[in-house]
Amino acid sequence: MRRLAVLTAFVLAGLGAAAVFDIDAASLPHSAAYHWAAYLLLAIGLYGATYGIDLAQARHDKKIIVSAVTVGVVVKALIIGGVLALAWRDPLFLLLGVAVAQIDPLSVAALMGDDRMSTRARTVLAAWSSFDDPITVILTVYAAAIATSFGLGTASAAVGGQWPLHYLTDLAGNLGLAALAWLVWRYTRRQPWLQYAVLLACVVVAMFTGWMLAMALIGLFARPPALERLMPRITEAAMYAAAAGLGVLLIGGVDLAAGIALGAVAFLAQALVAWPLTRGMPSADRWHLAAAQQHGITAIILALTLEIQFTGVVAVIAPTILTANLLHMLANHLLDRRLARLAPSTTGGPSAVEPAPMPSQNAAADAPQPAGQQQVPDL
Repeated sequence: MRRLAVLTAFVLAGLGAAAVFDIDAASLPHSAAYHWAAYLLLAIGLYGATYGIDLAQARHDKKIIVSAVTVGVVVKALIIGGVLALAWRDPLFLLLGVAVAQIDPLSVAALMGDDRMSTRARTVLAAWSSFDDPITVILTVYAAAIATSFGLGTASAAVGGQWPLHYLTDLAGNLGLAALAWLVWRYTRRQPWLQYAVLLACVVVAMFTGWMLAMALIGLFARPPALERLMPRITEAAMYAAAAGLGVLLIGGVDLAAGIALGAVAFLAQALVAWPLTRGMPSADRWHLAAAQQHGITAIILALTLEIQFTGVVAVIAPTILTANLLHMLANHLLDRRLARLAPSTTGGPSAVEPAPMPSQNAAADAPQPAGQQQVPDL
């Protein structure tokens, strides 16, 4: 709740700044400075998402996680985009469906100390939210590129007739940058200053080229120890900066109806996808994973990035983020109350869920000791 309140405050601050300084929200997304800033935030968000993945823990439920971030992400995007494209008769919703198909990893990180879910469910959700961020970003970038090649978006965004070759070249650039970073990282372990310099250089290259897949891959291996404490703060600062930018663009108007519908369908799509993917897990965990949809930094930054090519995206995605997060709070509140009523009472003795412990050798320590003997405490 606090994170959503602070996020809203930054959006309103950006909106206020746009009004005070009379910012032209229509021309701003087409400036070079805006383009570079949006891609810088996207590079930070992607690197932060993969940097936070606990690869060792994720291996325990790799089948669920791999299914969730591959088939699950695609199915969610198709459900969201397909339903709204038909309802609004606008193919742009197919792209918006991809942009909001992820779960915000920062919001999930705040739940890691929450005991409402089992340790296994929290691990699955943390890995799911971290892995689906880069997947949805890459899908969005390439889906946007294909959309412009078919005439959607601004005319200046179109690539032209050689778009397949262009994107194969772009993919090669991404993989080449990630491979170069890996080689440098591997052979400069005794020179940390050089590793930091290479990491910063990769961020700059990604900012100017749009090679976001490279940043997602680099976050899997380039993990300087000094960034362990700083990375959450850097990512959170990027989110609030993006929220302020979102507010600036909202001076041009908000599409409440489309945004609310997109947020509601995104929340429902998570439930439809999560339920079959988590079969075999305890019922309570399945319900919590089904109601896990939240939006944050990635959805905000993708909205800012897509606004460069598709005017009006921010006006839709801004209320989408608010809608999905409010639905998350409401649904989980009701779910927790429901599960609490169904839980067996523990006041009348051992519950059916957690049976009473069996007597052990340590129980002898609780028995009265014969006179003259002193009980030795366990060390």
